[in-house]
Amino acid sequence: MEERIFKRKFYEKMLAWKRDNDGRTALMIKGARRVGKSTIAEEFAKNEYESYILVDFTKVGPEIPALFDDVSNLDRIFMALQFYFNVTLTPRKSVIILDEIQECPKARQAIKELVKDHRYDYIETGSLISVRRKTQGIRIPSEETRLTMYPMDYEEFRWAMGDETTVPLLAQAFVDRHPLGDAAHRKIMRDLRLYMLVGGMPQTVNTYLDTQNLSLVDATKREILGLYDEDFYKRPFLRSLPGTHIDIRLPR
Repeated sequence: MEERIFKRKFYEKMLAWKRDNDGRTALMIKGARRVGKSTIAEEFAKNEYESYILVDFTKVGPEIPALFDDVSNLDRIFMALQFYFNVTLTPRKSVIILDEIQECPKARQAIKELVKDHRYDYIETGSLISVRRKTQGIRIPSEETRLTMYPMDYEEFRWAMGDETTVPLLAQAFVDRHPLGDAAHRKIMRDLRLYMLVGGMPQTVNTYLDTQNLSLVDATKREILGLYDEDFYKRPFLRSLPGTHIDIRLPR
């Protein structure tokens, strides 16, 4: 399947962070799994900086997380990252993305020193539940601008469908109290029902665009829900929560 980069409103928030903070804070992008955090972070890095390094803590070897055990010599860390990823970093023109940072709490704790150094910009991404669970025992940096990313809203969904006209026209019709007429109303309701069926997860939208098959879209949604089940299962207190509606099956 073709991997698409969807237009997201969140990008404007990232631009505002870069413009207004000038490296004084790291950008922490929180959100549920598969809402597009890693994708938008890398797309932003490609478009807005001369170079970038993407450190995915779920994929790198143990030598990379170990770099953040001691941040007394930042030159050593930056040199090692550039060698490992074969990327040249330029002061104030490069960004380091710390992807899935919940897998390396020491890297998040190091943000204070990294930001203070001010050589590069930093973007962190992390899944909401895992971020909370894995920050115990570390000092959470105050040098973060924390933003939460959500699934695609209806307007973003229409953009993905190649339609940048409908939502502005709807907004104008609402302001003007102008009736749409039966034909336009039926089309808009069909579009809205499609959004309700497909949802706003980029992966499910991508599946729909590739296949036009709602059964495959449903299978993609179930895969994502399976990831959420795994996250909840890792939270011991949720297993014994009385009256919970979450379907968590424990091993016998």
